[in-house]
Amino acid sequence: MLRPSSFGLPEGMVGIAGQDPSGRSDLLATLATLRRPHAGRLEVLGFDVRNRATLRRLRTRIGFLPARARWAAGFTVHDLVSYAAYYQRRSPSSVRDVLTALELSDAAAWPYGELPADLRVRAGLAAACVHRPQIAFLDEPLTLLGDAARAELVPLLAGLAPTVVLTAPSAAWLTPWCDHVYVLERARLVPAGETAPLAAPPARELPEPEPHHGHWHLVRRPQRMIRRPQNMNMVRRAAVP
Repeated sequence: MLRPSSFGLPEGMVGIAGQDPSGRSDLLATLATLRRPHAGRLEVLGFDVRNRATLRRLRTRIGFLPARARWAAGFTVHDLVSYAAYYQRRSPSSVRDVLTALELSDAAAWPYGELPADLRVRAGLAAACVHRPQIAFLDEPLTLLGDAARAELVPLLAGLAPTVVLTAPSAAWLTPWCDHVYVLERARLVPAGETAPLAAPPARELPEPEPHHGHWHLVRRPQRMIRRPQNMNMVRRAAVP
């Protein structure tokens, strides 16, 4: 569980590290709107995730790749990506384009569950990003890959969306590739290399924090980021393209 706090994610490749059971996968699923935050306010690309009226519009702008997708084992690569394109209301040409971009055209007829690890990750990325999202959340896409496969995949990751957020058990997996790396430590998200303060538990007689005490922004600006003077890694405002 992430303690209520204010943070933002900048453009570029953003890594989130955390040892099990830090909750990094739960955090990523929450940011991708698959789970609702228990407290506070979460905005992604300027949309409040609690607003059901705009949730569908927001999800057309998000790509999400879970760490495991056993349910997809029986799909061919082409069918898996086609299903994702149908859900996102994209044309068949978008399927061809993403398979070509991720160098999967020759593997399009292969069952997803029989692919080697590097092609399986690429197929998952194709399904997650067939609609060209503005922000992509990728849960441990590099963990099962060797050094050579990682080196080939990372440039492709960077082109999936203006902001790409990926997780790993250790910051050392992410620092060679990411523009910004954060660590889940004591249920707080802090920049790699810093130590999260150990917060004292609240007194029992105090009321629960108001939602604005935890205000999360996941944002990007079309041209450049607006940054805090004291913290050049944090975005302060959201802008919807």
